[in-house]
Amino acid sequence: MLSFNEKISIIEEFPQLTRKEVSLGRVNYHYYPSVYDKTVVVYHLHPNGNGFVYTGEMSEYDADSRGLVNIRNYTENQLRDIITAAIGNLSTDAEISHKQTWIGPDNQSLLLVQEDYFWNIYTGEMLEESFETYNEAEAYLKEEGFIKT
Repeated sequence: MLSFNEKISIIEEFPQLTRKEVSLGRVNYHYYPSVYDKTVVVYHLHPNGNGFVYTGEMSEYDADSRGLVNIRNYTENQLRDIITAAIGNLSTDAEISHKQTWIGPDNQSLLLVQEDYFWNIYTGEMLEESFETYNEAEAYLKEEGFIKT
């Protein structure tokens, strides 16, 4: 298990996060450019090493009913990965193109497009699926055997 200071060191590798002290020596980290009302990424990181990351409804993480994942026993890589995913879930990350082509089985082509607050998947001009976050759309496409070109 990573210590409190080790976790702080990893979290502070993300300059887009802002540290806020809370009670009992705990700290939160906020992502203020969030496109949602929710800004907390790291919640109640405690000096004993316990803490949570907000992943919302991202299917690849086992979150509680509030969308929080306990990071007590996370490794360095797991912590970096979940924080990166959490930030991506709250943002319209500049590294994510807002229009992507995905190729699947039998060379089937789908277009993933960000429109307003949704990520829509099109076959030609027909809307196939719609998701609230990029991560949800990406997970769906990967589950269906598609790869980004």
